[in-house]
Amino acid sequence: MARSFPTIKEVRTFLVQGVGSGGDYHNVKGGHWLIDSKISTPMSQYKEYRQSRTSWGINVLGSFCVEIEATDGTKGFATGFGGPPACWLVAEHFERFLIGKDPRDTNHLFEQMYRGSMFYGRKGLPVAVISVIDLAIWDLLGKIRNEPVYKLIEGATRERLLFYCTGPEPAAAKSMGFIGAKVPIPYGPGEGVEGLKKNVEFLTKHRESVGPDYPLRVDCYMSLNVPYTIEVVQACKHLNIDWWEECLSPDDFDGFQKLKRAHPTIKFTTGEHEHSRYGFRKLIEGRNVDILQPDVMWVGGMTELLKIAAMAAAYDIPVIPHASGPYSYHFVVSQTNSPFQEYLANSPDGKSVLPVFGNMFTNEPIPVKGHLDVSELDKPGFGLELNPSAPLINAKDILNPAPIKSESSFGERT
Repeated sequence: MARSFPTIKEVRTFLVQGVGSGGDYHNVKGGHWLIDSKISTPMSQYKEYRQSRTSWGINVLGSFCVEIEATDGTKGFATGFGGPPACWLVAEHFERFLIGKDPRDTNHLFEQMYRGSMFYGRKGLPVAVISVIDLAIWDLLGKIRNEPVYKLIEGATRERLLFYCTGPEPAAAKSMGFIGAKVPIPYGPGEGVEGLKKNVEFLTKHRESVGPDYPLRVDCYMSLNVPYTIEVVQACKHLNIDWWEECLSPDDFDGFQKLKRAHPTIKFTTGEHEHSRYGFRKLIEGRNVDILQPDVMWVGGMTELLKIAAMAAAYDIPVIPHASGPYSYHFVVSQTNSPFQEYLANSPDGKSVLPVFGNMFTNEPIPVKGHLDVSELDKPGFGLELNPSAPLINAKDILNPAPIKSESSFGERT
């Protein structure tokens, strides 16, 4: 007779105190290139919000963590972004779908959380919260089974994982051994013709710094529109830009079709801010984007990312996830349709390699000379060991107002 499998006994959430640690990429100290460089954003049309991304609140939510404990004492852990609202959603809503359940039933657990929050969710924060819960479940499964997550989801497809680097200095990325570099575009449509000219000058400078053949990519962070994108891409054709990323609002599906018609030989990518397989279905079926870039900490977790990857593979559209550190590494090494991975430079000047999650873990694997041997991932779950000095605060004691019990719970007490 097969032994009984542990079930989920308890779900805990934690807030991350201070900055520079955990799953909110943008919750970093002032002066960091990610928040205080000149970067075009959807808010760049407003002059008062161009100087720093924190001025309009990119880091307002902060990081949070989920710990899921099984009946045998094994614990799974994951981090993401969402701060106090995320902890509230776990305690008040999503926990009911988890306690007493078999953690192997990942599809069932995801569907109940997703469908149960559909009336206020489907995208954004609710799905990001589900993502972190899902990652904690996969971490738990790997630890119970004493296997790395990549072995649970389809096994290795290579021995070495290659990286490109997103940062402010492509020349630094090249010198560190990364196979390509991506740089944020500085100016948006609200800054007019002069801003467009400065974008061309900016990208020309970086092209000259890395040479004519090194893969140079451009991140537009949802900040452009169709006419502006068509114009700036045309003005930069001589620079051999490898791809143009997230040029449009995530909701402008038809806009990507117009970009592809205007520039059929140029590669356009998107997906970082899209959520769930439903959001990606139209992008995939339209064949108007060349690469998909879901973030596993936002899209619905590993469970949903695997479904998106399967759809994309049927159309031969590569999936190259946005950041997410080891959570993405385990996914990419298991996929034949994911050729390499992004490393988001976490150092303040973007010129050195530091752990993606700061000091959250003691052993986070990081690329060395632009690559990572898959053997580095051969630890149970996602292989991350929580730092005893990680600045965690148990959310149970500080949520205000405190989460209330459901009516059925009150009934049990009387």
